[in-house]
Amino acid sequence: MIIMKNVFFYQTPIGKIGIAENGNAITNLYFHDAIIPDDAVVKETELLKDAGRQLEDYFSGKRKHFELPLEPSGTEFMLNVWKTLQKIPYGQTKNYQEIAQIIGNKNASRAVGLANNKNPIPVIIPCHRVIGKDGKLTGYRGGLNIKEYLLKLEKTHE
Repeated sequence: MIIMKNVFFYQTPIGKIGIAENGNAITNLYFHDAIIPDDAVVKETELLKDAGRQLEDYFSGKRKHFELPLEPSGTEFMLNVWKTLQKIPYGQTKNYQEIAQIIGNKNASRAVGLANNKNPIPVIIPCHRVIGKDGKLTGYRGGLNIKEYLLKLEKTHE
């Protein structure tokens, strides 16, 4: 069965963001320079409108938790990491080793980093809240400037 993806774009303080859904749940969030799949249809559905509103509320400091059905695509390990990321409280950070310990594999820091990097729904699945053990900001698909912006935004509205 072919699953049609709808995508719609929203203007945010960090630039244009595309949100995609499969008819049931949010599957991807694309930053301004991301390549959108060829089979995606630009169409604003009710689910995408809701996601856009929640994103707007997040950027204005009114929302600390997203309440959206999510269906990220990844391995069982990745899905476990992404579920764990969603439990990091708003305005707080964890390092890769702490996430590895939470998922029960203290030696999986690098694998956690790779899963973090492959997160298809950044911001909503808050991979920006994961930092280096030394407290430094580490890679982020949208760029370190966006990661820094999101962390400062959350600290301001904590």
